[in-house]
Amino acid sequence: MKAIYLHAIVLLAGVTAASIGNAADVTPLAPEAKTVETRSGWEFTVAPYFWAAGISGDVRQFGLPEVNIDSDFGDILDNLDFAFMAAAEARYDRYSIVGDVVYVKLGADAHTPRGILADSVDVTSETFAGLLGVGYAVLEDQNGHLDVFGGMKVWSVETDISFNGGLLAGVEREDSATWVDAVVGLRGNYFFTPEIYVTGWGLVGGGGADVDWDVGLGLGYKFNDTISAVAGYRALGVNYENDGFVFDVVQQGPIIGVSFHF
Repeated sequence: MKAIYLHAIVLLAGVTAASIGNAADVTPLAPEAKTVETRSGWEFTVAPYFWAAGISGDVRQFGLPEVNIDSDFGDILDNLDFAFMAAAEARYDRYSIVGDVVYVKLGADAHTPRGILADSVDVTSETFAGLLGVGYAVLEDQNGHLDVFGGMKVWSVETDISFNGGLLAGVEREDSATWVDAVVGLRGNYFFTPEIYVTGWGLVGGGGADVDWDVGLGLGYKFNDTISAVAGYRALGVNYENDGFVFDVVQQGPIIGVSFHF
């Protein structure tokens, strides 16, 4: 029986490919792909992205002992039901407002060895991570900018287990946690040419979690004033512990995305 629960915890940990994109076009910090010409007024960016992250660390749920996990992106993809990741930014002069949402849902079912307590168990894991904050450009010229950033990040992690057949037929259990972290850091980009730019960011903070950090670096290409794309690498870590619920993980992997500027 313990093996069933441990399997559920591993699935939960994989769910967070969580969390939150890349700086010029695929990050929760999503700075716009800046043009060489000076522009005035509000500028908006919407950036859907995809993060192929693996996950490692320690998790604990349902009152069971802590479990160490180490899953690559392929393991997570095998159980993926649905995922949505997108960032948005509104920018005026040196000021910016940034939002980012990540939602991932995993589902799996497994048969029990003897089928006495249950014939099979269904596991559903959902993770939501949302960031909202403001930035100010301390350095800015026609080729790029460097912003200081501060904001709030909301995490929600939930796992549901249901048993089919056997003595536990119809039994369902849920374990979940929701917390908020304050984060600060830097974000920026720099254009080597009117089309090619580098972008990067670094955030760190805490609150509900003991520590919450996010770093990344990407290389972007601006096709025109409306569309640009970026590819890079991102790593994120969070350490949350409360009332027997443990979520102490690091996620890292390549990230790609497209941004639309208007």
